[in-house]
Order: sequence, then structure tokens, then C-alpha cells
Amino acid sequence: MPAARRTLPLRLLDALLFSSVWLAAAAAAQTAATLRLWPALAGSAAGLHVVVLVFAATLLTYNLDAALPFKYRQPAGTSGRKAWQQRHRPALLALAGAAALSGAYLLLADGWVRFLPVLLPLTALAIGYSWPVLPWRGRWRAVREVPLLKVFLIAGVWTAVTVGLPALALHQPLAAVPGLAGQRFCLVTSLAIVFDIRDYSRDRAMGLRTFPVLLGVGGARAVSLVFLAGAVVLGLAREASMLAVLLPAGLAAAVVLTANESRGDYFFALVTDGILLVQAAAYFVL
Repeated sequence: MPAARRTLPLRLLDALLFSSVWLAAAAAAQTAATLRLWPALAGSAAGLHVVVLVFAATLLTYNLDAALPFKYRQPAGTSGRKAWQQRHRPALLALAGAAALSGAYLLLADGWVRFLPVLLPLTALAIGYSWPVLPWRGRWRAVREVPLLKVFLIAGVWTAVTVGLPALALHQPLAAVPGLAGQRFCLVTSLAIVFDIRDYSRDRAMGLRTFPVLLGVGGARAVSLVFLAGAVVLGLAREASMLAVLLPAGLAAAVVLTANESRGDYFFALVTDGILLVQAAAYFVL
């Protein structure tokens, strides 16, 4: 449907999803769920600041990536998401700027500058995800071009930010988080493979070696389900609530089994990313 003919609710939904506000909210919600490991801190000002910092950092990272000059010049094709992002590039940059200022304020106001040695490598990985920063086989390549690395990079950074950062910022022992970190890493890896299924034809044309390109869509689904099963096992092993483990796993399994590159933008941006919000919300039901 042409942008001019879309109803106001659909235009608002597009803005929520394609500006990465929805995904940033998922990261913030997952961080808030992590804080439940330490009930005395979950409702504190420091805990709230960590949640806001993760929201801002996620918004900054994804909007900068979407607004990269070479992505802005790429044809949108049939992607409503890419077309929306190209039309609203100034707004994406403004959101990224506001997120950067908010994050910088929290780092300074709460004395978290000492965490820069941890945050800077994560920032470098986020920047290197799309920018050509690695010399490999005679030319400079982005990190995402390293065979099979992309999904593990996304899951690793997501886990470090939503699990490791809250523990560090609130002076909690990292020994308390390995089970949750493993569970989250497996879930995010499973969902990241779904997005590789979305990009299957484009990645194959560009020579990117992702799970769907190397194993086919069916093989990629099988790998995704293996990681999803790992998330369930780790969640149950650490005695998380059955609802918080099985509900998102069931929804994720349905997404994995029905994912294909012909699915619309809402399937991926709203439903697939929304599973992360569902998992976080489930922790607050009981």
C-alpha cells in the first residue's frame, strides 16, 4: 500500500517498528527482567537508569545502522521497512542523536564512565557489523560478512547488554547471571536465524555465508530450533517460571517453522522481535 494511502494507525505502527523503538523497548524490557534477579534493586533509580540506558543504546545502534549512507542509496525493492527508513532518514538520525545524548548523560550522571572499557568493544562490534573494518581475502569487509558469525555476534552483544551490563552497573556478581545469559543467547540466536531466512536471496546474491545460504531454509530452521531447545533447557535448569520459558519458546517455534523470505515486514519486525517482549513480560506475570 502506498505510504500516502496508509491509515494513521498503520503509519504509527510503521514508525514504531521501523524506527527501532519497538526493538529498543524489547531490549529495555529484557533488561528489566534481568533486574528481577536482584529484587531489592529492580525498582531503584539505578535499576531504572540501566533500563533507560539500554533502550537508548539499542535505539542509537539500530538507527545509525539503518541510516548508513550506502544503505540509504540501496534500492528498497519490495521492503516497506527499507523504503520507510529511506524516506525518514533525517528522523532516524535525530533519534540516534537524542539516544546518544541520553546515554552520555546517564554514563556521566551515574558515574558509569568506568564501564567504557566494556562498552567500547561492544560499540566497536556494533559499528563493525555493517562497516567494512576487517581486512579479509584482499579487501575490507564488515563483520557480518564473516561466515556464520552474524547471528552469534547479534546474540552475544544483546546478551552482554541486557544481562552483563545490569550486573556490572549495579555491582552484582557475574556469577549470578550465567544461566540467564545462556538462555537469552540461545533464544536471540534462534530468532536471529529467522532474519537470515528473511534475507536469504539477498545474502546469497551478495555471497554472504549465512545458515540459510549454506544449509538451505530447512537446515536453517533446524539449527534455529536446536538453539531454541537450548534456551528451554537452560531456562528450566535455572528454575525460571514455566510461563517465562515455554510461552516464548512456543511462539518462537511457530515463527521459525513458518518463516520464509516472502513473509511481510510485520511478520519479522512486529511478531519475531515481539517474542523478546513476550518473554520479558512473562517474568512479571508471576
